[in-house]
Amino acid sequence: MRLMMRFTIPVEKGNEAEADGSMGKAIEKLIADTNAEAAYFTMLDGERSGFIFFEEADQANLTKYNEPMFAALDAAIDIVPVLTLDDLKRGLG
Repeated sequence: MRLMMRFTIPVEKGNEAEADGSMGKAIEKLIADTNAEAAYFTMLDGERSGFIFFEEADQANLTKYNEPMFAALDAAIDIVPVLTLDDLKRGLG
């Protein structure tokens, strides 16, 4: 199943993580672990944020993606299933 992870990082923790180099490492690990097909980074409500799109067949693996982001960056995370246009067309029949 294709999933989208949206995460936000609180400003203070993000500043600390950027300064000590742990932010880049945590995000690079997330991208590698999920084998992300796309990743976008922006700001939401004044906080650093990202959108990661990836395929995952085993929901138990979500903890290995979430926990490092919680621990390293105090990230708030949402994960939702997403469709491509082709998926949507198939679903609509």
